[in-house]
Amino acid sequence: MADDGELHRFKIVTGADSFGCSLKDALVSHLKSLNIEVEDVGTDSYYSVAAEIGRRVSSSPADTRGLLACGTGVGVSMIANKFPGVFAATCLTSGEALNCRSINNSNVLAVSGMSTSPESAIEILDTWLKTPFKSPCPASQFKPWPQEIESFLESSIPEMSKIGSENSKSTDSCSICCLVKNRELNPIDIIPGGSMKILRETPTSAVVRFEAGSVEPAHHHTFGHDLVVMKGKKSVWNLSKKERFDLIVGDYLYTPAGDVHRVKYYEDTEFFIKWDGHWDMFFDEDLATAKEAVEKE
Repeated sequence: MADDGELHRFKIVTGADSFGCSLKDALVSHLKSLNIEVEDVGTDSYYSVAAEIGRRVSSSPADTRGLLACGTGVGVSMIANKFPGVFAATCLTSGEALNCRSINNSNVLAVSGMSTSPESAIEILDTWLKTPFKSPCPASQFKPWPQEIESFLESSIPEMSKIGSENSKSTDSCSICCLVKNRELNPIDIIPGGSMKILRETPTSAVVRFEAGSVEPAHHHTFGHDLVVMKGKKSVWNLSKKERFDLIVGDYLYTPAGDVHRVKYYEDTEFFIKWDGHWDMFFDEDLATAKEAVEKE
């Protein structure tokens, strides 16, 4: 087991969704009782909070670990693992915590707010915190790893870390991305910062880009549309249904025909969109009103 000095050399960043926030709060209290530095980013959708923790750990892996909680512990783990150098593991038992630290050098722990009691979660967290990489665990029958396996585990960490970082350098394999790659997108004159490449006229499908900071004023379409975010981060306010959707890479959203919606882009963003019929757009407010409304959110 790790000594107390090892436990205090890193900070833990934590967050949860509404299904995991009570359990997260109990674990934060426990960490503070151990005098471990904790930064709690609060409660949000499971994908938003997991992305925030993933970014923090990815940018500072030497001195930061993550703790996430959602209903199952699975969703937050999947999103956190999108970031290079993040090894998130969902643990429902202390044995799983032992294994993921010993074998995978896990640096983000995900727990289930729906199936794990605070007492069990504290035991899981303590085990995860105190278990060094390559230590005896259930998978090794609690015996030291043989030299050849220990060598493999040692070399696996830098190799795994390369997998995420290579994505930005690799050739696009996504068929949608390939359709638009090296093709010029045409500016959307009615919305500053936007550009679009029509891939099919009817029903219309297109790849759309918006610059960071751009705002789409409230508008609606004759036909509903599906979209998938390929790059960046955006928020969509469905004003007809009084709902907000925070979208990052890989997220999908369907907006029904006639629903009035407003959009804000936080990063340079690119998405694929397909309407149920021919594309059109009817504004329900001007740009100045839209920007003022977004600022108030």
